[in-house]
Amino acid sequence: MPRVARIYIEEGVFHILARGNNKQRVFLDDIDFEAYKSMLRKLKEKHPFKLYHYCLMSNHVHLIIEANKNTELSTMMKKLNLLYFNHYKRKYNYAGHFWQDRFKSLLIDKDEYLLACGLYIERNPIRAKMVDSLKTYTHSSCHYYAYGKIDSLIDRDPYYNGIGRSDRERQEAYRRLLIDEEKGISSRIFNQLFLGGKDFIKRMEDKFKVHNVRLERGRPKNENK
Repeated sequence: MPRVARIYIEEGVFHILARGNNKQRVFLDDIDFEAYKSMLRKLKEKHPFKLYHYCLMSNHVHLIIEANKNTELSTMMKKLNLLYFNHYKRKYNYAGHFWQDRFKSLLIDKDEYLLACGLYIERNPIRAKMVDSLKTYTHSSCHYYAYGKIDSLIDRDPYYNGIGRSDRERQEAYRRLLIDEEKGISSRIFNQLFLGGKDFIKRMEDKFKVHNVRLERGRPKNENK
């Protein structure tokens, strides 16, 4: 089945997903995680963007980025993937294909769907049974929103301020939302091109002349996002 061409747009909020080839591990220790974060931090200066949420898993990466006309998102992601691959290659004497295909991107409406998508990706370590509590997993934006940890990578989700009157209230509300997220959005949304309300999706479908579905080669996959 043919692949739908990527939706190219200069400005917008995107959920970015990059996987290791054949779901191989791309982070083997804490140094690897920190190296990736450092590269992402430096690229924010060269390709200005806002990073609202992220979750680095052992074999894949989730980023929720707001790009502007100066970001050059595709170029930035290619640089990030190459920089990290070179780190991994030098450290582990690795040879071969490293990332699985090109990165995936999902265009998100900048409203409550932004926060809902952030909550979903931050629950990944629990969903994958890597940890029993998200408080013990330090490689995501969860600690910033749920526990008030300083994280220079993060630009505060604009919807976050509305869930409480103070940071303490917001953190408590966010921890409750992390529990309620189990009843929230489905992993099936990551097989779509757009995430938002009906009006947003209709506008995007009309603008790009596509249906809100991502077609992949071969049989449908049952992936743990």
